[in-house]
Amino acid sequence: MSRNAEALVALIREQAGNAPPLVGLILGSGLGHLAYAVEGVAIDYHDLPGFPHAGVSGHNPRLMVGTLEGARVAVFGGRSHYYEHGRADAMRLPLEVLRRLGCDRVIVTNAAGSLRDDIPPGGLMMLSDHIAFTGLNPLIGEPSEARFVPMTEAHDPALRAALADAAKAEGVDLPEGVYGWFSGPSFETPAEIRAARILGADAVGMSTVPEVILARFLGLKVAAVSVITNMGAGLSSEAISHEHTKAMAPLGAEKLERVLRRYLRSI
Repeated sequence: MSRNAEALVALIREQAGNAPPLVGLILGSGLGHLAYAVEGVAIDYHDLPGFPHAGVSGHNPRLMVGTLEGARVAVFGGRSHYYEHGRADAMRLPLEVLRRLGCDRVIVTNAAGSLRDDIPPGGLMMLSDHIAFTGLNPLIGEPSEARFVPMTEAHDPALRAALADAAKAEGVDLPEGVYGWFSGPSFETPAEIRAARILGADAVGMSTVPEVILARFLGLKVAAVSVITNMGAGLSSEAISHEHTKAMAPLGAEKLERVLRRYLRSI
């Protein structure tokens, strides 16, 4: 644990209390508003030295620590992406802080493009596994032997089952699939989408995978859910853009919010 993380933990506990969060949430596009629903303390990333300044519209760069649906949570209203600065480990410090606060699990959300006709825009996909098409890894340069992280069950089966139960209780369809990570910020080409489908991806996006690797390195259990905002390039006639992503994200985000709230009530 870095000295910076220890100092941030002390700062956060001074403002939010010592009770450990049961769950950490990293919110993607369309879900940033959920941070405002937390009853507790809001701390801007600017006031947390070393925290990445999420530089993408649609994100809410603040840490909320408090209660949501009766559960103690730590909610990251925004994330930093590899394409913003070329650092795959940009979310390491926030996740270190989360672990040091006493949390043992994190749920990651994102906006993604679907490669499956049965998971259309406005739907959700829970990650059963992932593929790092970038070839990048946030643990490159980590000196300890802990860098050799097993990833066989990177997406925790028990946590996924609990989210699936919550989705069923809410009447929300939550199919599982494999997420393919491309670095961005440009969207994928039709040829890249065809290749991703052949290699086993069911959705593609520009985040999440580094966070999953870092979380497992730190000993956190992980589950991740994609909000589907578009079909992959060449799979439909829709125009793909960041504005389109922001416009479509709330459709799936409303369903995901219901699932997350139900899950939090269950614990």
